[in-house]
Amino acid sequence: PLFSGVSLLLNGCFLPVAWLPREVFEVDSVVSLLLIGSFLPVSWLQREVSAEMIMRTALLILPLVLLLQPITVLGCTTVLATPGATTDGSAMASHSNDGEGTVDPRLVLVPAADYKEGEMREVFFAYEEYPRYVGKSRGIKDYHARKNQTDFKPIGKIPQVTHTFAYFEETYGVINEKQVGLAESTCSGIFGTKPAGQGGTAIMSIDTMSQLAMERATTAREAVEIMGSMAEKYGFYGAGSFEGTAESLMVIDPNEGWVFHVLPDPTGTSAIWVAQRVPDGHVTVVPNIFIIREINLKDPVNFLGSKNMFGIAQEKGLWKPGDPFDFTKIFSDGEYAHKYYSGRRTWRAYSLLSPSSSFPAEYEDLRYASPYPFSIKPDAKVSLELVMTVMRDYLEGTEYDMTKGLAAGAHGEPG
Repeated sequence: PLFSGVSLLLNGCFLPVAWLPREVFEVDSVVSLLLIGSFLPVSWLQREVSAEMIMRTALLILPLVLLLQPITVLGCTTVLATPGATTDGSAMASHSNDGEGTVDPRLVLVPAADYKEGEMREVFFAYEEYPRYVGKSRGIKDYHARKNQTDFKPIGKIPQVTHTFAYFEETYGVINEKQVGLAESTCSGIFGTKPAGQGGTAIMSIDTMSQLAMERATTAREAVEIMGSMAEKYGFYGAGSFEGTAESLMVIDPNEGWVFHVLPDPTGTSAIWVAQRVPDGHVTVVPNIFIIREINLKDPVNFLGSKNMFGIAQEKGLWKPGDPFDFTKIFSDGEYAHKYYSGRRTWRAYSLLSPSSSFPAEYEDLRYASPYPFSIKPDAKVSLELVMTVMRDYLEGTEYDMTKGLAAGAHGEPG
């Protein structure tokens, strides 16, 4: 069975409100749809209504619309629970996608495929808005051009393997037939670059790397190694803009889970990456910031990474041989929106998963302070419902409760 050993919450499928009846908003399910956007009905407007009347009506309705409309989620939080930490012995990874209201909502089944020796796989720029891809190159009917659409042009090519696995894909690869699954959270990084075709040479986005992992990996470890090698060889580019220039993925299979971090190297032609294995029996959270601290690549059971990170850190004056190599302290650019943007999410998730522990809600610079451990052992075995509770939480019952006050909106449901 495709999903027998892995439970994956598919948070991050986006649909305009205009497509859905109100009842959908009340649905609870494992596949959670984040409903982004709003609309004003226009069918009642008659042609003879004056522009002045339309403007007056809009000005009257707009405050109500702003008050009542669903608010765009402004954070990507991922949670990973290892098999030893869960009630049913499965690995779990969850992902909430901020999306900014324009993400391609489609969950697409990518079929397995066979190729001839020597064939090349085309790589395309990662458009995270709709449509994420248009064309026939990837062999997926859902992406064939529709009215007024034009096939995308590749920004590069890499050697194809002779067989690729079936998997589900949204903005990122989700889970493949070998039960390797992913969850994504954009992070800040001190280096950034532009993709090929836009002033740079890098052709690997986190979207493409996740697809390649789904196509080729049979285990979480293998997925990490594939993505890391691709980023190093072909260059990695991040989202940039308000979002960070770096990325993080939770990577799971039925037996274990890994946290993967990647950012461009200073030349823009390669990448710096690291991955840490989550101890069995533990859970962890990535809230739009790196969480891997001191690393030891001499321990390949628990750490994987690019060898270039040490020379780059030393060259840039970020680290001296003999000092601890704190990956987050060296390569993160901190919380990219504001203080507490990331750390407060970690604090709350860990507090819900381990109420007996005492984690600080306050901290200094999260990049340097390291107030939270990489992972924790939960007080009790974690159920799917508990993971969903963590993902839905608005700090209820704490002094930071987001369901109270003006910012909570009319229904006490802040974005």
